[in-house]
Amino acid sequence: MTDNRQSLADLGELTGAAAAAPPAAAPEAAPAADSSAAEAPAPTGRPVEPADDKGVSTQGPQIQAILREQQLDKQGRAYATGRRKDAVARVWLKPGSGKIVVNGRDQEVYFARPTLRLIINQVFDVTERRGQYDVIATVKGGGLSGQAGAVRHGISTALTRYEPELRTTVKREGFLTRDPRVVERKKYGKAKARRSFQFSKR
Repeated sequence: MTDNRQSLADLGELTGAAAAAPPAAAPEAAPAADSSAAEAPAPTGRPVEPADDKGVSTQGPQIQAILREQQLDKQGRAYATGRRKDAVARVWLKPGSGKIVVNGRDQEVYFARPTLRLIINQVFDVTERRGQYDVIATVKGGGLSGQAGAVRHGISTALTRYEPELRTTVKREGFLTRDPRVVERKKYGKAKARRSFQFSKR
């Protein structure tokens, strides 16, 4: 029994001495090793690229947005073509008081429905350019709804050609994309594209 107590006391003295002893010199040498490893070249022979706090490399080719050039005609206007369904619109845009003329008539006369005028002016509302540009447009083909969409498409493209820095804002709203939806063609044996004739048993 005394031998066991003696061995436990010796073990306690040893562990207490180990805890009280100062740490070895190994941790001091560790930072040096880390710094040397950071400065050492990569295994491929290339220098180690600096990284940010998330571990992403900040070196290498940087991609920069290329700003397009302003495209104007001899009269200082921006020209573009817009399409929607079967309608095709030619649009000329220049700084002015916000007057929009379609086929020689004011927009309130040509597009009597407020929803169609809202479609045309969406581009100016998104870019905060309402009342700053005059628009002259000629449109043909399709109905009024398709023509309004064609004019909006043309205004969007013309505005980005006059102010290239607005291209990102207009493109984000999807106004620069030509809407590919068109009327489905009629099929033979059908009343319309999918509508069948009335069936009668007798």
